[in-house]
Amino acid sequence: MQFIEAIILGLVQGLTEFLPISSSAHLRIVGEFLPSATDPGATFTAITQIGTEIAVLVYFWKDITRIIGRWFRSFGGSVRKDDPDVRMGWLIILGTLPIVLVGYFGQEYIRSVFRNLWLVAIVLIVFGILLGLADHYGKRNRELPDITYPHGIYFGLAQTLALVPGVSRSGATTTMGLALGYSRPAAARYAFLLAVPAVFGSGLYELVNSFGEPEGYYGYAQTAVATVVAFGVGLAVIAFLMNYISKKSFMPFVIYRLALGATLMILLSTGVLDPL
Repeated sequence: MQFIEAIILGLVQGLTEFLPISSSAHLRIVGEFLPSATDPGATFTAITQIGTEIAVLVYFWKDITRIIGRWFRSFGGSVRKDDPDVRMGWLIILGTLPIVLVGYFGQEYIRSVFRNLWLVAIVLIVFGILLGLADHYGKRNRELPDITYPHGIYFGLAQTLALVPGVSRSGATTTMGLALGYSRPAAARYAFLLAVPAVFGSGLYELVNSFGEPEGYYGYAQTAVATVVAFGVGLAVIAFLMNYISKKSFMPFVIYRLALGATLMILLSTGVLDPL
């Protein structure tokens, strides 16, 4: 049964990681309805996200290897410091710093307060509304080469909000991008690239710290299965989303967030779910 639940949670992780609807919130909610009726936990969530980030590496392999390669070669002088790829490398580093600091020093809240289902329901609705407003009113006249260093910091601060289940990493950074006037594909693409170091760092940190400690309800084998499933599903979802947003708006995801948040509030109010 644990393996079946792990497969289900891996499917959920892969389906929701890149859509602006919060994978961590879905893992938190779905876990309550599985036979075990347990919160998968921050460790399980962070490790399975490694699977979806490997999907990002595969899908954006050429972009990522080019950025890394040219960034390193800039130190030897073979690539100019103002090269767009070198600049993108620095922007991703700069944008990653906020979530590293908050994630490291806020562990107590990430594992407890932030996982309260009342908070999850509220942020699902609030950030759904913000996404809708940014998508509707954003000018969408900027592309990736237009990202400035101040904007890089703003993207990084938005990503930090994703430490709260329900916000959505891709949702928060994409909302910020839309609000700053970037096109939907540019905002989403940068959100994916920015997430790579943060998610890999978080997942590996949780994996290393789990050694020698109680594994929780899902052991290493079940977590590994969920991670592999999340990779396969996540890769398909990236391809779908990048094609979808080139033609259509984020409004269906906004409506879904509002409906899920409202439903969750009803379940909590009627005692069907325990917030903790």
